[in-house]
Amino acid sequence: MVDTVLYFEGERGHQSRILRAVKNRYGPADEIGVFEMTGQGLAEVANPSALFLGDRSETASGSVVFAGIEGTRPVLVELQALVAPSSLGTPRRAVVGWDSSRLSMILAVLDAHCGVSLAGHDVYLNVAGGLCIVEPAADLAVAAALLSALTGEPIPANRVIFGEISLSGVVRPVTQPELRLKEAEKLGFDTACVPQQMKRVGESGINVRRAQDLPGFVAEYFAAAQQ
Repeated sequence: MVDTVLYFEGERGHQSRILRAVKNRYGPADEIGVFEMTGQGLAEVANPSALFLGDRSETASGSVVFAGIEGTRPVLVELQALVAPSSLGTPRRAVVGWDSSRLSMILAVLDAHCGVSLAGHDVYLNVAGGLCIVEPAADLAVAAALLSALTGEPIPANRVIFGEISLSGVVRPVTQPELRLKEAEKLGFDTACVPQQMKRVGESGINVRRAQDLPGFVAEYFAAAQQ
């Protein structure tokens, strides 16, 4: 009987590899290991967030930093979106590193509740660095990346975003928000867009801006998308 399966994630062309464990008995194994390919083989990465954000463009539209949790470890990654007019009857939807069904849900919520339709556009979404994200806390960051790509308005480079979006458009709280904020502050970010109902356990020097629902978030930051 196999109790645990260990496997590596990561694109062949990337220097990073993520070691993930899947348990068959007694609950899941939540920890991951992050390694870097070197001339001497795999070497442990002490600060994965710095690695994933190392080549980030701070002025490009469609780019946003998501503060996620992998196991018990906070990890900051860049989400990249590209939105382009489509000449096809059925526009393309291409996703690397995230759940394609959640992307479809975000697009539907933007259309139904925010008046932002991407039905005539090709949509591409990529998680930079080869990491695969499975938590719904990335919903708000994905929506921000799509809106930024659509309007051409870059998201401030000093900002991180996280929050789960429901089908009604409400931004729901996520787990372990303090760990996410501490990791962002450690890497020099000074502003975070978070769910309205997020509870603050401790104090941090990062400026927290709360979003109650997706329509309000769009109206505050991406008014041009609704025109």
